[in-house]
Amino acid sequence: MHNPYLLIVFNLGLGAVLGVAGGLLGIGGGLIAIPVLGYLYGMDQHLAQGTALVMIAPNVMMGFLRSHQKHRVDLRSAAAMVLFATASSYVAARLAAGISASGLHTAFAVFLIVLAVYFGLPKKVHPADAGHDAPPAPPMPRAALPLLGLASGAMSGIFTVGGGLVVVPALVSLFGMQQTRAQGLALALVVPGALVALVAYAQGGNVSWATGLPMALGGVLSVSWGVALAHRLPAARLRVLFCLVLLGTAAGMLFAPH
Repeated sequence: MHNPYLLIVFNLGLGAVLGVAGGLLGIGGGLIAIPVLGYLYGMDQHLAQGTALVMIAPNVMMGFLRSHQKHRVDLRSAAAMVLFATASSYVAARLAAGISASGLHTAFAVFLIVLAVYFGLPKKVHPADAGHDAPPAPPMPRAALPLLGLASGAMSGIFTVGGGLVVVPALVSLFGMQQTRAQGLALALVVPGALVALVAYAQGGNVSWATGLPMALGGVLSVSWGVALAHRLPAARLRVLFCLVLLGTAAGMLFAPH
């Protein structure tokens, strides 16, 4: 596609499709965008991850604002974790830049498989998420906040996605937090991590702004449609769909030439 205007329109539409998928599956389109960029444009893993961050950053910012409006996020706990998440995200992103593209490609595919297995396991539903009254969760130990921040930032820095996917299960299973509140707190961590990781990837020359900016605009305009659709589907069906997408993406990355 040699016409630059047609290319912009195509990337805008691509971002819109990924935005709907991200809103539907709750992953901001980032997990899908990375292999798609590699397939369509022949980007290596570093460039695909950096370019996907251009789309991911505004999507997670919007997600946090909407979550905070519906369920007030404990900003004090978030602030305690953000500092550690931001620092570890930058360090991890710089380290990821030194990993070979093929090695990072394979590691990302394995990461997707681990996520699919984890999310495919049966989950205990929090009483509040099921619509029942439940006592408030006990406050998180202070010592746990830096550790969660470090883990979230490291995942965001290496793979550009995944920080929230690590933090949410930990908050729910280890600290008894309600799923929706855990997601809001995780988004508060992911926002600075995504921005810092984007800066690190850009400094390494691993961002295609011409591709990423139209995709970001398309994703911002369409992500709400995916969220609305997600609320109409049963949670079990969404979980199965999410796992199938992860496994299909991982298989494509492992067996396709790169």
